[in-house]
Amino acid sequence: MALDQLYQEILLDHYKQPRNKGVLDDANVRLELKNPFCGDEILLTLRVADGFVEDVAFAGSGCVISQASASVMTEKIKGMRVAQVREMAEQFSELVKTGHAEAVSAQEDDDLEAFRGVCEFPTRVKCAMLAWRTLLQGLEHHEHAHPHPVASNPSGAQK
Repeated sequence: MALDQLYQEILLDHYKQPRNKGVLDDANVRLELKNPFCGDEILLTLRVADGFVEDVAFAGSGCVISQASASVMTEKIKGMRVAQVREMAEQFSELVKTGHAEAVSAQEDDDLEAFRGVCEFPTRVKCAMLAWRTLLQGLEHHEHAHPHPVASNPSGAQK
């Protein structure tokens, strides 16, 4: 099987059988974004606690790329530290914009790698990034609403 065919099958599988599709009733992060150019919509709900994404779900509609991206994203970030989620979002953005992402390649992650070809279609980059942008904005809103106190360092030593 050719690599392009494998990637197409991964995207279609996530589109036809999305993971984590729905809305979390106990979410403490909720954000909806739309792509006005193509009509894609994502409603992302997360439960974040103690610096971890405990649970995540998405609802919405759109093209294969936007919906598959949301499905893959929710599958990958569940249980991750928020800092790791941000790093993964940056790597994914690099992958879909340039076709290159060292960290993604090093992980040999076919689900994320399936989006490598998106860079050849600049109008589709926004489709692939919609769920990830929603995620990052939702996390930012959550952190502003629930700031973590800075840990005191009584000795004054640099960490």
